[in-house]
Amino acid sequence: MRISELSAKSGVAIPTIKYYLREGMLHPGEQTAATRAEYDATHLRRLRLIRALLDVGRLSVASIKQIVAAVEDESMPVHQMLGTAHWALSPAVEPEPGEAWQAARAEVDALLTELGWDLNPEAPTRDELAQTLVRMRQLGMRVDLTPYVEVARKLVSEVEMDSIPFDGPRDAAVESLVLGTVLYGRALDTLRRMAHESESARRFKHRPPSDGPAR
Repeated sequence: MRISELSAKSGVAIPTIKYYLREGMLHPGEQTAATRAEYDATHLRRLRLIRALLDVGRLSVASIKQIVAAVEDESMPVHQMLGTAHWALSPAVEPEPGEAWQAARAEVDALLTELGWDLNPEAPTRDELAQTLVRMRQLGMRVDLTPYVEVARKLVSEVEMDSIPFDGPRDAAVESLVLGTVLYGRALDTLRRMAHESESARRFKHRPPSDGPAR
């Protein structure tokens, strides 16, 4: 197909496609003339991945280039390729000075050891969770991750990983991981807030307002 047809089928404007080509995010088409190239289904699939990384993952062009390079490196194991996408999706967290941070980071490492979860020692999610624990304790919140661990384990092992097409194109596997991680994460957060509202209504909707401060 010509670039005009690729644009029509993908919904991506021609100037944007040309930008992706210049940046190396989209592989070149087959040159059929000095100013003409033909594109195929692999280009449509790559455009789907790029749009998922941009629109859903909210990733930078630099991060997308790293992921595309991992996708195109056939010698890279699938686990490492997906890890490149996972790391790109994690927010940048700077370690904080002080004992609170060190204690939270040690707690995260101990939790992973207890669970038997195999994470890279440099995985950014370790610092991300440590920062969350620090903030929770600063706010005086009770910290109990047990029910959340069980939900995460069940979701990933029984639903999310099974939906990733490991036997298909590498682009499709990364796209599925990004969409699943971001969109199912968003859906889970929304469902929690809906459950909060419903439970609040069940407990407090018909309770009269307080006449004054509790004694």
